[in-house]
Amino acid sequence: MKKKVAVIGAGPSGITALKNLLDQGIEAVAFDRNHDVGGNWIYSEDESHSSVFETTHIISSKTLSQYEDFTFDDFDPETADYPSHDELRRYFQAYAAHFNLYPHIRFGIMVKHCRWIDEETWEITTEKDGVEEKELFTHLAVANGHHWKPRYPNYPGEFSGEFLHSHHYKKAAPFKDKRVLVIGGGNSACDVAVETSRVSKKTAISWRRGYRIVPKFIFGKPSDKVAEQSKWIPPRLRMFLNSILLRIIIGKNEAYGLRPPTEHFGATHPTINDELLHKIRHGKVKPRMDIKKFEGKKVVFEDGKEEEYDTIIACTGYWLSHPFFDKDFIDYSSGPVPLYLKMFHPKITNLHFIGMFQPLGCIWPGAELQSKLMAQELIGNWKRPENLEELCEKEVKNPDFKQINSPRHTITVDFHRFVKDLKKQLPKNYVSKMPTTEALSVEQNQET
Repeated sequence: MKKKVAVIGAGPSGITALKNLLDQGIEAVAFDRNHDVGGNWIYSEDESHSSVFETTHIISSKTLSQYEDFTFDDFDPETADYPSHDELRRYFQAYAAHFNLYPHIRFGIMVKHCRWIDEETWEITTEKDGVEEKELFTHLAVANGHHWKPRYPNYPGEFSGEFLHSHHYKKAAPFKDKRVLVIGGGNSACDVAVETSRVSKKTAISWRRGYRIVPKFIFGKPSDKVAEQSKWIPPRLRMFLNSILLRIIIGKNEAYGLRPPTEHFGATHPTINDELLHKIRHGKVKPRMDIKKFEGKKVVFEDGKEEEYDTIIACTGYWLSHPFFDKDFIDYSSGPVPLYLKMFHPKITNLHFIGMFQPLGCIWPGAELQSKLMAQELIGNWKRPENLEELCEKEVKNPDFKQINSPRHTITVDFHRFVKDLKKQLPKNYVSKMPTTEALSVEQNQET
């Protein structure tokens, strides 16, 4: 039976899935609700669209955040070490144009439901302009991302001011002269605290646990490039050495009035934002403890401090969500995610997840390799291990990092180990820089 693959999403993971399927002569169609490729890297103030902030820059450096088939040097050799969201948007759109992906993408479409019929059939229900359609495919590649369904915190009492999630935060201007409290210690929280502090009357940041703040540059190099030099060291020892280096460069959290980390390095995602430390020491951002309760506009913290705020911005992460699947079919919103190499389902052979992992690094290089492996399987050059279910359980029970038990940490991988494991499965000549139309033409000529 001729293969026909539906790809959900035309963000960074979706476009590389599409590209690598087309590379192998496989018919594929990508569906996306946006008007162009790029996913949440297309900045928009429309709250219905999950997008980056006005001032967002990537938190991993460009050389560890690129496709091998189309590097930043291929795109623009003058790309910044940490590209802005606009540079990234143009990069993804240049990738799609270079590999002639646009004719294979249907924009402005919401995937409503995916029904698995058998190992050769998926029924995909889509909606565009209020009109639903059903279409059959042999395979499904899920690349819808995992940063779009907000997860809100829950505290006793009621806050009578403005309360929003970072999903709805787009820029600092609306918070001019307001008293702002940011909840969270991750990258989004620290970005929001730094940016609002430039215009607000007051900005504070509340942590319920200690986070490690990592500078973007160490010894004049991007910090992840410095860390890359120790990738040969086992993760646990490597994280220990990294924590010592960080202590030497940054000092203790307590020196900034922040909660000290109580978990080992790697137990939570490090936060790449040393500007927060500057803002704290310059009095622009006030560190606060966890919230005990709300009383109108008053916030009572666990150490007894009480303050009034006009706005609270909760930067408390996102749910892992696949609303197009029935809940009793697939639901990874809580609990473990038993997928081999974070992409192969233990039982459903015509389903692949692309980019559904959270590395201590960038997702796209791994998503590109997953896409290549998916394509190799579909053309018969790679077969799933016979003990796939056992391998899925092994990944769940033996994660790369022993992290705290929270929904945010169910899909974490070590970037370098994960990339290495994927490359082991691929042929040595897996890099393919040739535009799709040329690649197909060459393949057809070889067949004749």
